[in-house]
Amino acid sequence: MSRTPDKRRNPSAKQRREAERVQQLHPLQQRQHPSAVPADHDRLSHINIYGALPDDYIDQPFICRNCGKREIWKARDQKWYYEEAKGHIDAIAVECHCCRKAGKSAATS
Repeated sequence: MSRTPDKRRNPSAKQRREAERVQQLHPLQQRQHPSAVPADHDRLSHINIYGALPDDYIDQPFICRNCGKREIWKARDQKWYYEEAKGHIDAIAVECHCCRKAGKSAATS
């Protein structure tokens, strides 16, 4: 049984360029972009910081610290991480899915 690659996990060059372009926009323009996901401040109540909480999440391009692959931390994944998994608001993605998966399997074996 052959598996088709998950397009969400392997962003195209065009998707990466768009994420980089959106990151350079003014915050008001970012908020109006179709990829922006609004933040729910009530679900961010576990975060005890002095600064402002995000109003929305945008796709964040990053480079994997292990393999150097260019990835995108999708806005909807950020929303899940910060609001559902209760991750710290200053945390950012640093490893691609493959490296994260390999690290988890190495830690359990």
